[in-house]
Amino acid sequence: MGKYFLLIVGFLFSFQSFGQNPKIDKLEMLFSQKHYKRVHRKANRLLDNPEYDFSMMPSYYKSLSLFELAQNKFWLMRHSSALKDAKKLFLEVKHSENGTKIFNAHMYEIAWLKSDLISWASDLKRMGEGDQFLKVQAVIEDVFGDFDLATLPDENVKVDKQELQNSPENAKSNDLRSSIIAHAKNYIGVPYVWAGSSPKGFDCSGFTSYMMQDAGKKIPRRSSDQYTSANKIKKKDVQKGDLVFFDNGSGISHVGLVISEKGKPLTMIHSSSSKGIIITNVETSKYWSQRLSGYGSYLE
Repeated sequence: MGKYFLLIVGFLFSFQSFGQNPKIDKLEMLFSQKHYKRVHRKANRLLDNPEYDFSMMPSYYKSLSLFELAQNKFWLMRHSSALKDAKKLFLEVKHSENGTKIFNAHMYEIAWLKSDLISWASDLKRMGEGDQFLKVQAVIEDVFGDFDLATLPDENVKVDKQELQNSPENAKSNDLRSSIIAHAKNYIGVPYVWAGSSPKGFDCSGFTSYMMQDAGKKIPRRSSDQYTSANKIKKKDVQKGDLVFFDNGSGISHVGLVISEKGKPLTMIHSSSSKGIIITNVETSKYWSQRLSGYGSYLE
């Protein structure tokens, strides 16, 4: 009888993994808001709760929070096994009986995590931290090697090539901002490359620094340094040719080049880790809108 009861309880909590469960919903909400320490603490408490012995969701959110927290070098110094622990938990969930269902239901979070880790690895490579770069790169390959995330919607704006050719921005103009945007659009489709800064492949800050340099503006190479040295501007003053910066919870981790007119919905061209150079409407993208950190300009 007791064994039968446990099977019923297990079934119920397996079902709750995909249904409404306030505590799991809270983890999802906190993770989307980048409260990674709170996610980590709450997931640990649920793992200690026997009622969740049949649910993989606390392990899932603990692994995601560990991956994100590990990107803070000071936090990682105090928790040296974080990457190893995160990978172990993630793979346990992946290979569990309900792993496929869990990942299919949370594919956006997994795509976001992969993007954050790729940005982190790119920064490590640029900063010459070769050993740590290799560790993170190995984790990315082990964890995401067989995931097909390229088919996920990226809220990217579809671009008509003929429309680009006929755009006023393609006409000869003395408007520096327009000429930068017109030039940037020529690279749509160029692949993402770790630490890439040439037309063969760009990472996010490699693309923005390349575009600014081509316009006669030399700016720092790293996205965080670009943010630090840029002239800060308010959202209402942002216009095409300015830069928009994003924070994944561990500091500035991504940068894009604004292509929208002042006062229009914020749209950027940037190097996406999954699709290369694309155009994205920031305001309709759940991922980017939640990570938006600020704006800067080198054209004032």
